[in-house]
Amino acid sequence: MSILGRLVRESGKFKVGMVITLILIILALLSDWLVRWRIGDADPIKAGTYAIFVDPNSENWLGTDRYGRDVLALVFAALPVSLTVAFLAGLLSTAMGVIVGFVSGYKGGRTDAFLRTVTDMLIVIPTLPLVIILAANTRSLGSVKLALVLAVFSWPFAARVIRTQVMSLRERPYIELARISDVSDRSIIFGEILPNMAPFVAIGFAQASVGSAFALVGLTVIGLGPSSQMDLGRLISEALGYGVISMGKEWIFIAPVFCLIMLFYGLALMSQGMEEFFNPRLRSGA
Repeated sequence: MSILGRLVRESGKFKVGMVITLILIILALLSDWLVRWRIGDADPIKAGTYAIFVDPNSENWLGTDRYGRDVLALVFAALPVSLTVAFLAGLLSTAMGVIVGFVSGYKGGRTDAFLRTVTDMLIVIPTLPLVIILAANTRSLGSVKLALVLAVFSWPFAARVIRTQVMSLRERPYIELARISDVSDRSIIFGEILPNMAPFVAIGFAQASVGSAFALVGLTVIGLGPSSQMDLGRLISEALGYGVISMGKEWIFIAPVFCLIMLFYGLALMSQGMEEFFNPRLRSGA
């Protein structure tokens, strides 16, 4: 049985997290169809489609917001942007961490010293002000640029973990045997070390995606998200801006928050499930 099959069969946390995450991904992939199902060919972001602040009813299941937009349609339209930024930033961050961590841990010497210094510098630099400044100047560039900004400042943590594991693996007898046999560094890295590092890479990706989703929400709530796109954080920011909770229209705020909670919960369960599966010592204390 494959590792994924064993993971799904033996880890209840991973299974639940995977189901939650897959449901959100499917909803994001079907977002255009779901929007048309709810409001026809109308633009979900266009103001004035319906009356403002309509309570939930048979036509508008979650009511409408201050601009007369269907809240459920807005959530469907915003979900793909939030997932794209979270997963893309997580993927870029993990890829950068894998490259730096593998090269640093495997090569050692001056190469390791240089890359470790760069990594440590980025870790100790206060990244929040830099992210805010960069995000403020890239608002018109869309979610892909924002994902790149988030990834640039999140890869050092993954690189340090991967470097430590690679340094441990390179001392194993089978790696020494491969070196003596004149096997190329690339073949050793991709053929011998990377397969053993796959669990750490997968866990790092899940954790980086959660961190990126949190960062996107934080930036959007303070008004620094992509200005040309609607995401879940922007829905929360707008809801807070016109005081829906004090008005008794809390569903406008709860709907995007619930989606984000499910995303965080799903990815966190997958990460915990993988950690416990690949490190059985964690199971007794979990």
